[in-house]
Amino acid sequence: MATPEGQIEAAFFDGQTARRWVARIAPSQDGLSLIIEREGAPRLVWSLDRLRALTDQSDRSRLTLTQLAETEDEAPRDPARLIVTDPDAIAWFLRTRPGLMRRDVRAGTFRKVALWLGGAAAAVVLMLFVILPGLADFLAENLPVETEVAFGKSVMRQIEWMVGDEDGADLTCRNEKGLAALDTMKARLIGNRDLGYDLDLRVFDHEMVNAFAAPGGQIVIFRGLIDEAESAEEVAAVLGHEIGHVVARDPTRLSLRAVGSAGILSVVLGDVTGGTVIAAAGDHLLQTSYTREAEAVADIYALGLLNDAGVDSAPMAGFFDRIAKMTDILPEYLSSHPLSAGRAEAARSNAEAQHGTTPVLTASEWQDLRKICED
Repeated sequence: MATPEGQIEAAFFDGQTARRWVARIAPSQDGLSLIIEREGAPRLVWSLDRLRALTDQSDRSRLTLTQLAETEDEAPRDPARLIVTDPDAIAWFLRTRPGLMRRDVRAGTFRKVALWLGGAAAAVVLMLFVILPGLADFLAENLPVETEVAFGKSVMRQIEWMVGDEDGADLTCRNEKGLAALDTMKARLIGNRDLGYDLDLRVFDHEMVNAFAAPGGQIVIFRGLIDEAESAEEVAAVLGHEIGHVVARDPTRLSLRAVGSAGILSVVLGDVTGGTVIAAAGDHLLQTSYTREAEAVADIYALGLLNDAGVDSAPMAGFFDRIAKMTDILPEYLSSHPLSAGRAEAARSNAEAQHGTTPVLTASEWQDLRKICED
């Protein structure tokens, strides 16, 4: 392809019709252009500097060529295509045209992409921090109780699997005297209140020092917490706190936020057994990732229960004092929960105003509760 007389054959498509033209091509006399001749059609002149190969349709045995053009496409290319299969011509194009494989983009494309990415990021932030939390809050207040209870039971099964042994043994403690003591404590705290749920209160035989509430009025206290407690009143304070979360529907709100849009849709449609979304909810409940405001409100509710039941809140302060030594590392404004030291002080101040309190359990009932996981 040194001169026009050295023409070689190629295939040409004009980009307007489906017709395949047999073309003869050669460089111009001045070496700046590529001459494309077709029988019965005007000669075309393509600038060699604007010549581009379609990389996804080209290799060393075939080149699909077009030219740089002002179009509305993100990659500004002329719609016409020239297909070259002659090995010597292909070698010449690859050797002499360094910009042949260049990926051109239309002016303003990067700015448009940046705007699209920014818009997508803003949409994700809006979905995660505004729409989903708002939808979760709305559903937490309006979800039918029977659906919420079914959702909570599925979450409970997942949590039991997460913290249980490999053999899948039942974690629920069933010592009759211990259960009777637990029922006595629950009845003492609730009194005649209508909580909107029939509380399902259980103790799990696990050393974790924890307690949590699940959707639908289900509360679990771990044996490790009872072992750590120095009195029945400390356990009662924790139970009152979890009842506060139940009444505020905090577990449902937290779970719905955890499962995301797919999980929310499943719950709305009545499918409350999806393993992946339920696992996310269970993990969040185990971590008790409530806001500081939700924790503070649950504390206030617990103190109200203790006051109405005539149960001393000073042991609650003592329990938080011990927990504070283990957990109060960060300043409160960096923590998602109120600091235990501050919670202890609130319980202590409440205790100073109490009068005529009596033990929530007898000494023997307290010992029964401590043995609730024994056969």
